[in-house]
Amino acid sequence: MSGRLIARIVGFITVVAVVAAIARDNAQAIQRQFTPLENQAVYVWAAVGVALLCGVIAFIITPIAIILPYSWVRDQIRRANVSDVIAAVVGLIVGLVIAALLTLPLSQLRFLGLDQWLPATAALVCGFLGVTVAVLLRQDFVHLATASLAARAARAATRREEREARLDREDREDREAREDHDDREDHEDRSGQSGRFRDRRAKDKDKEKDKGQRQPDRVLVDTSAIIDGRIADISQTGFVSGTLVVPRFVLEELQHIADSSDSLRRNRGRRGLEILNRLQKETNVPVEISDADAEGTHEVDAKLVKLARQWHCPIITNDFNLNRVAALQGVKVLNINELAHAVKPILLPGEELAVKIIQDGKELGQGVGYLDDGTMIVVEGGKQYIGANVDVMVTRVLQTVAGRMIFGQPKVSAPAASGGNGTNGAATSNGGSSERASAGAPARVPHR
Repeated sequence: MSGRLIARIVGFITVVAVVAAIARDNAQAIQRQFTPLENQAVYVWAAVGVALLCGVIAFIITPIAIILPYSWVRDQIRRANVSDVIAAVVGLIVGLVIAALLTLPLSQLRFLGLDQWLPATAALVCGFLGVTVAVLLRQDFVHLATASLAARAARAATRREEREARLDREDREDREAREDHDDREDHEDRSGQSGRFRDRRAKDKDKEKDKGQRQPDRVLVDTSAIIDGRIADISQTGFVSGTLVVPRFVLEELQHIADSSDSLRRNRGRRGLEILNRLQKETNVPVEISDADAEGTHEVDAKLVKLARQWHCPIITNDFNLNRVAALQGVKVLNINELAHAVKPILLPGEELAVKIIQDGKELGQGVGYLDDGTMIVVEGGKQYIGANVDVMVTRVLQTVAGRMIFGQPKVSAPAASGGNGTNGAATSNGGSSERASAGAPARVPHR
């Protein structure tokens, strides 16, 4: 069954039903006019005839009245551009909104029945005008929106360029100030009076300038310092003042390490996250997660150095390479390893300490133990005390490039050893391997 036939049948049924409904509504009035029964029957057959006649007319003209307009609208929509359709929809919505706003005042016009048909007419007119205006002026609307967006992007680019120029100017002024300060110090050193007759007024001005440029109470924290964990204990002691600033890219690197497939790196990253959580909750030093970033650089170390130069604040780290690079660029570095090395206890010859011997040394009869700070001490004659705590008397302490070297012997054998020529043990505070050191005579084998 074709679509035209379906449309004809639907039109026929609809028209017949409408005519029958009209005839039924007027039946009572007809009955009052035509009292005889035969006249009423004539009216009924006349109504049926009119209904059938109208149905036949609708059956004939329905395709012309419905299908042809539908086909025309469909073809027009196919030929139209997507932009025209979108503009027409937007214009229709705007026109209907305007018509809705006009409905209330138009419905108050009571004379001549305007309140019945004028709101609907206004909706049709406003919808038509909205579609027409939107389609005809589509290009103008597009140009207006494009120009507005371009102007906004240009203002944003101008602000960004001004900010970068301001930062470059501050960096250049800071670099020139440092160069002038270095040149003045070199000149004073060449004149032989750099430490005695320095101009204190110029020095005070430089300090005030640096103080004014420096961001007060801010310390940038590196990933290595967080993973190390000692920063939390140092913060609790109060040796670190100000705010510990953890940039967002350092936190992202820490999270990337915690998500690593390598178990060792994963454990280190998780420990770093726990230390950072501890810093935020337990310590008295405030911790700030900053979204500041250094544009133009991708390495975390380079970003830290650039931020430290912009903010004029130090960096706390354990990374040796970052320490050297930051020092070369004039950035102050707080190295936890250097702090730990500086606060190690000083041992003098003749002092006594308790050490647990855990293994034998390289020389015959030597025993090896460790201090609380990790320093290895080799005890002469300590092999027989492996696994036991022994009171050791320090005989000699040497400071070398590799670290401290501690020589000791058990306290019980100190009187006998004081007159002999025994071989002392050696230790390095950097955890390196024990080194041989003799006092001038071959090693002595202890008697059991």
